[in-house]
Parts: sequence; structure tokens; C-alpha cells
Amino acid sequence: MKILDILEKRMTFSFEVFPPKEDKPIEPLMETLERLYTFGPDFVSCTYGAGGTNKGRNVEICSAIKKSNKTEPVTHFTCIGNSRSDIVSALEEYTKLGIDNILAMRGDLPAGWEGTRGDFGYADGLIAFIKQKFPHFCIAAACYPEKHIQAPDFTSDIAHLRFKQDSGASFLMTQLCHDVDAYKRFVERLRAARVTLPVIVGVMPALAKDPIIRMTVSNGCSIPKELAAVIGKYGENPEDFKKAGKEYTVRQIHEYMDAGINGLHIYTLNKHEDVSDILLAAGICGLNK
Repeated sequence: MKILDILEKRMTFSFEVFPPKEDKPIEPLMETLERLYTFGPDFVSCTYGAGGTNKGRNVEICSAIKKSNKTEPVTHFTCIGNSRSDIVSALEEYTKLGIDNILAMRGDLPAGWEGTRGDFGYADGLIAFIKQKFPHFCIAAACYPEKHIQAPDFTSDIAHLRFKQDSGASFLMTQLCHDVDAYKRFVERLRAARVTLPVIVGVMPALAKDPIIRMTVSNGCSIPKELAAVIGKYGENPEDFKKAGKEYTVRQIHEYMDAGINGLHIYTLNKHEDVSDILLAAGICGLNK
């Protein structure tokens, strides 16, 4: 099933996982997926590493999700190091596995790289190529409610989203954004620029101080005062921080839903127990079963 077909009917609910490294066992992630399936997600997206590392494990995980018959896999795919022939070969393999939803991105450049070292420098070109060669794919594109950290200004960032839409993207998925008001302003700018695609919001649970600060800063995102208060009050006590962070994440989910989002996407960090606590507290229990 294509994700756009669901978005045209209702709000979607989904998860993101990442594959283990090649030298690590895959069984823990399989167990995590089984736990996540109990919440009835519409899809589970699977990343792979910077520079295309772990692509093999990505295929393995996406195949396992598809074979489970419990939800749809959405594979990540980047411009990094990929020629046109590489893209065709990879997407033919995904097609054979019955995977027809893909998040197409430029991807983070590995340290020391200048450009993608592939045939496409930006996601809009990759999206257009996929749409031309594999029109059956439902293509998601990444967006940044507080502006891509490398974009010179918001105007150019919104323009690139218009390029992605016009190149064939079916919907947008946000990178992490803790500031719900910033998200609302972002959507207003999208619609003013005639970007009409549905927007699925990615939520990063606040489970530990250092990762939250690191990921927020590296993405150029703000830390709202409510989250800053959690960091300031509980930052030196990991257990208390996790408890308060889960409560903060529940409130954030409710605020996003109140804002009328098209979809809710949880970055699980492969931590099914903590994610389960948050979803149950938020009242999400088999939401779309």
C-alpha cells in the first residue's frame, strides 16, 4: 500500500528504526519491531548509515517488515555516492521485494566530502529520476520546520521544497522539531508558497540529556523553554531526566495532534520499551489497527 493513499483518508502513525551494524546481531531489532507492531503503525521507515553504509542491512530489515504483513516498510535512499545505474539497481531490488514507498534525500555528507560524489547533488534531482524510471514508487521528501542548517535563508529552503514537490514527491516528512509553534509557522509558509503536500511530523523522544542536545544542535533546531527546563532541572540525573522527558514528549505529541498534523512519525532510536511507555501515556494503543 502506498502511504499517500492512507494520508488522503486520515492521519498516519509510524515509526523509524535503524539497522544494526554488519557485525552485530539482527535479532534485537526484530524483537523491537514485533513490539512496535502492536501499536498498529501504518509504516516503519528504515535508515542506513552515512555514505551508504549498512545498505545491505537496510534491505534486510525492509524485507522483513514487508514479509511480516503487519505494516509497510519505507526505505531511506540518498544521493550519496549513487550513480544513475546504482539507483536503478537498488530500486529494482526494492521493487522485487514488494517495497514501493521511499524517502528520497540528499543525505548527510561524510566528513571530508565536497558534494555527494553521485550523479545527483540534491534530492529534487533524485526524486525526478525515481519518478521517471520507477513511477510506481510513492516518494517522500525530507523537510526542516526550522530551516535546513545549510540553507542560507528560509526563502531558499522553501523553494527547494517546491522543487521536490514539482519533481514528483508525494508527501513530506520532517526532521526533528521540538518547537510546535515553529512547525505551525513553517506550514503557513509552505502553503503560501503553494507547497500542498501532506506533512508527517517526526518526533524525537526526550530520553537522555546529551543525545537530545547533540541531535538538536547538529540539526540547527531550537530547544523550547519547556525542554530547556527539563534539561536544566534533571540533566544531571539520568533516571529523573528520562521520566520528565517522557512526560514532555507526551505533551509534545498532543500539541502536534492539536495542530492538525497529517501524520505522526516516532524516531524510536530502537528503544521499544521507552517508546511504548510514551505512546501508552499519550493514549496511542493500536491506533490504526
